[in-house]
Amino acid sequence: MKPDNGQYYPSYLQLEKILDSQHPLSFAEGQEPAHDEMLFIIIHQAYELWFKQILFELDFVKKVFSKEKVDDNSEDLNLCRHRLKRVTTILALLNQQVTVLDTMTPMDFLEFRNLLTPASGFQSKQFRLIEATLGLKMERRHQHDYYKRTNEGGFAQNDFNEINSIEASQTILQLINQWLERMPFFDEKFWKGYAAQFPSTQLHPFWNDYRSIYANSLTEREQQKLTDFDTQFIKEKQADGSFSDAAMRSALFIMLYRDFPVFQTSFQILDTLIEIDHWLAGWRHKHYVMVRRMIGMRVGTGNTSGAGYLEGAVQQHYIFKDLAALSTYLIERKRLPKLPEELIKALGFIS
Repeated sequence: MKPDNGQYYPSYLQLEKILDSQHPLSFAEGQEPAHDEMLFIIIHQAYELWFKQILFELDFVKKVFSKEKVDDNSEDLNLCRHRLKRVTTILALLNQQVTVLDTMTPMDFLEFRNLLTPASGFQSKQFRLIEATLGLKMERRHQHDYYKRTNEGGFAQNDFNEINSIEASQTILQLINQWLERMPFFDEKFWKGYAAQFPSTQLHPFWNDYRSIYANSLTEREQQKLTDFDTQFIKEKQADGSFSDAAMRSALFIMLYRDFPVFQTSFQILDTLIEIDHWLAGWRHKHYVMVRRMIGMRVGTGNTSGAGYLEGAVQQHYIFKDLAALSTYLIERKRLPKLPEELIKALGFIS
């Protein structure tokens, strides 16, 4: 109970509920207490609390980018940048948290491991919701047919339904794609006074010049990259659950001209999405190494292939890899085409 003179710290944080939520199975009557089971429970409960905060931050970002118009000069975009940065800070902490779990030895784990069956980290609904909210599609998952199941070691039906619902809704990747597609950088009215450096082709004047400058920057061994450039930015491809050519053109343009103040927040948002992928991949890798250390190549408690499944997820579960690949197509600042005055004047836009 709180005292009469106002709010009470334990009551405000509901510490009675939280601190009474650790019930090691090995401590039950008739079992041999396994000391490290308490650590195992607290570590994973802490993960789930941080997952809840990540989802809370991502929900804000989704609401902003779901608007029909996103004012790039408003506080909304800066708040999205700030809250996505918070997500990366939380993910960095979760990567460090694995080192605490590593203080448990494989023999310590074996003292209570069989009591967990068929429960598994595979069943973390919140982590699946994070992946789905960001934009990891089912068809891009490692062993995707194995992931969606409600049998032993799978999800409870209500969790399964919630994951399906989030996967069917717009993702942050899709919303960022739409935001980038609305960027007016390449409207003809801004480029009438542009002084082209190379003979004109059917391409937009900026891309005609940039493609030529990029081609001239490639070494003999890198010539294939020009074909990749055309595939990524020039040839309109079918939607495949990733970024469109139009969105990729805007993203590259933002990265190239990030030194303009108006591009700073937009650039940092794109860069932070790449960083989120980096930290998620790091967390999966640490989890994989930890599981391999604990159980070798044995089957996981949830009947997954254990370390084998996690290794596949590390390699395949990238969400913003197209954005990360943009560094392949950068050139030196001094060689960047000079933007026309009409565009520079209009850079305080609403997309």
